Amino acid sequence: MGKNYISELSENVTRKSVSYKNRYGMTIAADIYMPKNTSLNWKYPALIIGAPYGGVKEQGPCIYGNELAKRGFVALAFDQSFMGESNGEPRNVSSPDIFVENFSAAVDYLGLQDYVDRERIGAIGICGSGGFALSATQCDTRIKAVATASMYDMSVAVRMGMNEAEIQANKEHISRQRWVDAENGYPEYVPMFPAEPIDEVPTDMEEPGAEWFRFYALKRGHHENARGGFTTTSDMAMMNFRLLDYIDEISPRPILFVVGDMAHSRFFSETAFNAAKEPKEIYTVEDAEHIDLYDRVDRIPFDKFEEFFKDNLK
Repeated sequence: MGKNYISELSENVTRKSVSYKNRYGMTIAADIYMPKNTSLNWKYPALIIGAPYGGVKEQGPCIYGNELAKRGFVALAFDQSFMGESNGEPRNVSSPDIFVENFSAAVDYLGLQDYVDRERIGAIGICGSGGFALSATQCDTRIKAVATASMYDMSVAVRMGMNEAEIQANKEHISRQRWVDAENGYPEYVPMFPAEPIDEVPTDMEEPGAEWFRFYALKRGHHENARGGFTTTSDMAMMNFRLLDYIDEISPRPILFVVGDMAHSRFFSETAFNAAKEPKEIYTVEDAEHIDLYDRVDRIPFDKFEEFFKDNLK
């Protein structure tokens, strides 16, 4: 197992660290996964893989990159700005605009590689990146097909469970926190997960918090660059942004939503599916909760992903 990766690299796959800039001039750190013995004289279909919200490329994306490269794709897994090895200060800032932009920046990079067919580029967004990948695809027609796994729409999630009065109170809290951040000279950031992995989830922890701990806090998925959450005032930007207002404009390019049958987040995919136009499909994985589609190779339907992208990246 690699030093910073949660999964072993297949002997049939190569992984290379690369970097490139987005349209804001910020450097993005990424890994390129390719089938071993790839001919650089041939042009391959390519897939962009976005990490869960607050996650990094060494977690779920490394598993997707490894598996999809074995199936003949070039796969690029990247760290969002302000996260992991990508640039952006202060750290752990969430920006919906920049997070969407970074999918298009990945298209820019891949399309300049001699071994990539720029007319056969697709995207996969895991969890929160599902919403960002769909949002990017709404306007960036270079993304020819898009799939999500355990999709979250963070622009909806940030308001979820609150009534009008509670939303207003939250806005007041965030607004006051900006005064504190301005006075301190740095933004408040409160990590969700411990700096070192723990052996078991506290028995009194409620769902879905316990589910997040089952991945991010245990050795299963723990990574020092993914402590969970973002700066407190990041919610101000997310509350003022609507990611999927134009999802119907992705058509006639296809969308695949992959969900676990036990996923607490399933309704995000169902809502987006209903708003999208054809061609579209929801694929349900049996006996799978939300986080199982991060890393469980016995649950993640890689055959389905392969079929979807090979059919639609011709």
